[in-house]
Amino acid sequence: MKFQIEDVTVYFPYDHIYPEQYSYMVELKRALDAKGHCLLEMPTGTGKTIALLSLITSYTISKPQGAIKLIYCTRTVHEMEKTLAELKLLHNYQVKHLGPAAKILAIGLSSRKNLCVNPNVLEANNRDSVDAACRKRTASWVRALAAENPNVETCEFFENYERAASGAVLPPGVYTLQDLRAYGKEKGWCPYFLARHMVQLANVVVYSYQYLLDPKVAGIISKEMQKESVVVFDEAHNIDNVCIEALSVSVRRQTLDGASRNISRIEQEINRFKATDANRLRDEYKRLVNGLALSGNLPGSDSWLSNPALPDDILREAVPGNIRRAEHFLHVLRRLLQYLTVRLDTENVEKESPISFVASINNQAGIDQKTLKFCYDRLHSLMLTLEITDTDEFLHVQTICDFATLVGTYSHGFSIIIEPFDERMPHIPDPVLQLSCHDASLAIKPVFDRFQSVVITSGTLSPIDLYPRLLNFHPVVSRSFKMSLTRDCICPMVLTRGSDQLPVSTKFDMRSDPGVVRNYGKLLVEMVSIVPDGIVCFFVSYSYMDGIINTWNESGLLKEIMQHKLVFIETQDVVETTLALDNYRRACDCGRGAVFFSVARGKVAEGIDFDRHYGRLVIMFGVPFQYTLSKILLARLEYLRDTFQIKEGDFLTFDALRQAAQCVGRVIRSKADYGMMIFADKRYSRHDKRSKLPGWILSHLRDAHLNLSTDMALHIAREFLRKMAQPYDKTGSSGKKTLLSQEDLEKMDDSGKQAMLY
Repeated sequence: MKFQIEDVTVYFPYDHIYPEQYSYMVELKRALDAKGHCLLEMPTGTGKTIALLSLITSYTISKPQGAIKLIYCTRTVHEMEKTLAELKLLHNYQVKHLGPAAKILAIGLSSRKNLCVNPNVLEANNRDSVDAACRKRTASWVRALAAENPNVETCEFFENYERAASGAVLPPGVYTLQDLRAYGKEKGWCPYFLARHMVQLANVVVYSYQYLLDPKVAGIISKEMQKESVVVFDEAHNIDNVCIEALSVSVRRQTLDGASRNISRIEQEINRFKATDANRLRDEYKRLVNGLALSGNLPGSDSWLSNPALPDDILREAVPGNIRRAEHFLHVLRRLLQYLTVRLDTENVEKESPISFVASINNQAGIDQKTLKFCYDRLHSLMLTLEITDTDEFLHVQTICDFATLVGTYSHGFSIIIEPFDERMPHIPDPVLQLSCHDASLAIKPVFDRFQSVVITSGTLSPIDLYPRLLNFHPVVSRSFKMSLTRDCICPMVLTRGSDQLPVSTKFDMRSDPGVVRNYGKLLVEMVSIVPDGIVCFFVSYSYMDGIINTWNESGLLKEIMQHKLVFIETQDVVETTLALDNYRRACDCGRGAVFFSVARGKVAEGIDFDRHYGRLVIMFGVPFQYTLSKILLARLEYLRDTFQIKEGDFLTFDALRQAAQCVGRVIRSKADYGMMIFADKRYSRHDKRSKLPGWILSHLRDAHLNLSTDMALHIAREFLRKMAQPYDKTGSSGKKTLLSQEDLEKMDDSGKQAMLY
C-alpha cells in the first residue's frame, strides 16, 4: 500500500498497517524534518523494523535533493539478517511501483569470520584467529614477497578483488551476508573487503553497534560516513551498557604474562630487522617525528584497530621523544608492566581516579601522561614496521596499550578498581585491575555530534525520561506507543504468595527459604498441567537457577513437572544452549510440550523469540537486580548520583525492570499471538517497581491481577486460555480498527488521524 504523510509518499509492502505503525512513522518524520535525535518505544511484535525502513527509504525517494544515508545498528547477526530480509521485501515493492529510479544499494557488514569465503582461512576456530589468518595472506608486505616467491601463500579472492580495482563494485540491490558470500564466490572477489569498500557508497548499511560505539572499530569502519545520515539503534534498551563496555578494560595476571611474552618477541623482531634492514626502523623514527596522522593512509588490508580515544589534533603532534625509538618504547612498556604487576599484588580492594593513578605511574615508573596517551598508536606503528601479521598472538600487549591510552586521555567518568579476588569466591586469588567507564555518554557523544539524526528505539525504554539523562542528549521527539489489540491477548499477573499464603520473593534474605523454593516449584507444577505447548521460566542468576533446580530435583517436584512437559536448561556454553533450544522447539512442535529454564541478562533473554506455541506462558522468578556489592556497579552508581543526580535506588530498579520486561516480552511477537506473563515476586506489587514497566504491559495489568496467590493465578490462566481459543475478527471491525487498509487511511480525515496519534 502507499499513503501520504504530509509531503512524503510512503511505500509500505503490506496490504494493512497497524495504527501504531502509522503513528510511529509520523513521529519519526517529525524528527527527520527537525534534523534532531529521537527516542521511540514501541511494543514488541508491532512491526517496528518495517515501519522504520519504509519511512526512511520513502523519505529519501520523496526528497532526492537531500538524500540521506541510513545506518541501521543491530545487536546480533541474526537481527541483522532479519532486517535485511525485511528491506529486500520493501525494496522489491518500491521498484515494482517506481521502476529503476527506486533502486538502492543496501548491505550488511560483519566480521571476516561471517563474510570470508576462503576455506583455508575459515579453518581457524575463533574471530581473532580468522582475522590473523586473513592478514597473513593479504598484508601488503606478504603480497610483495609473494610476487618474488610463488611459494608464499596469498588469498586468491583478495588478489582478484585488487586486480579488479575500481571495477569491483556491487550492482544496486539488497545484500544479506549470505548474498555477499555468494556474489563473492561467483565473481572470485573477497566479500569482506568488497563490503568494506561499498559501505561508503551504499544507501543503507546494516551492522553491529560496535562499529559505531567502540572507538577502536569506528575509527576504521565508520570514519568516512557523511553527516547527512540517520543512525538507528534498534533494540537499544541496553545501549548505556554497550557504551560503557566499549571504553572499559580489565587487566589480569594472564594479561601481564602474555604481554611480557609479546614484548620479548617484538624485541627479537627488532634485533632481526637491525641486522637485515635497519633503514626501516630509521624511516619509522622520522615519520613519528612528523606525527602519527601521516601514517594514516594505509592500504585497507593493513589497517588495524584505530586509536581508542584520541582526536585528530593530537595525532598531528610529534610522538613524545622517549618512545620514538622502538627499543625505548619497549623499555617504557616493560616499566608499565612492572608497575601494574606490583599494583595487582594487593590484598585489599583499591579504588582510584585516573588522575591519581597517572600521577602514581609518573612517580614510580617515570612514565608521564603524554607518553601513556600515545602507547596504542606507537604499538600499532611498530607492528606495521616489523610486518607482524599474526595479530591474534599479540592481544595481551594490545590490551595493555589500550588501557594506557584510555588512562592517559580521560580524567573524568572513569575509575581504576583493583580487586584481589572475586567476592563470590573469596578463597581463590584472582586479582584483576579494571579501568571502568561510568559515563555512557562518552562513547555515544561522537555519534550524536556527527550525525544529523539518531533514532533510539526498542520495546522496553521505560521510564523513557531516564535515557536522555544517562546518554546526555536532548531528543526532539520522545514517545512511547501503546499496542492496539482486537482482543486482550496479553495477560500479565503479579504473583505475591504461594497457595499456602506464604510470600514469595528472591530478596537476598528470603531466596534460600525452603518455603519460597517450594512455592515456586508448586506454581510451575500447577501451570504445566494446564498451559499447552511451551513455557519459559527466567531466573535472576545462574547460581540461583542451579540451586533451585537441585532442590526441586531432590524434593521430587522436577519429576512431577516432567510428567507433563520435558525440561530444557540454558547453560553458559553457547553450543549446549543452542542444542537445548532446538530440542525445546521440537518438543513443542510434536505436541509433547516443554519448559525452558533461562536466566535474565543471558543470551536467550536478549535475542531469542518464543513466539506462537513456543511460548504461551513466561514466568519471571524474582526481580533481576544486578549484583549490588559489585565494586564497579557501586562506583558507577556514585558517579550517576554526583553527575546526573540519578538516585542509586532509581537506577537499580530501572535496570532490573527493563531486564524483566525484556524477558517477558519474548512471548508476544505479533498481534495474532497470545501469551501470559507471571511476575512471581511480592516486590512487583509495589507501585514504585511496577510503574517502571513499559506502558504496553501496564495497560493490560488489571488491579485484580496485582496480588495473586498460586490458585488464583491458576484460575485466571484457565479463563484466559479458554477465551483465547475462541475465533475472533483480526481487523477489529467492532469499534476501533486495529488493521488499516489504504482505503481506511484515505477515508480518515485529519481529526481521525490526530485521534489515532494521541
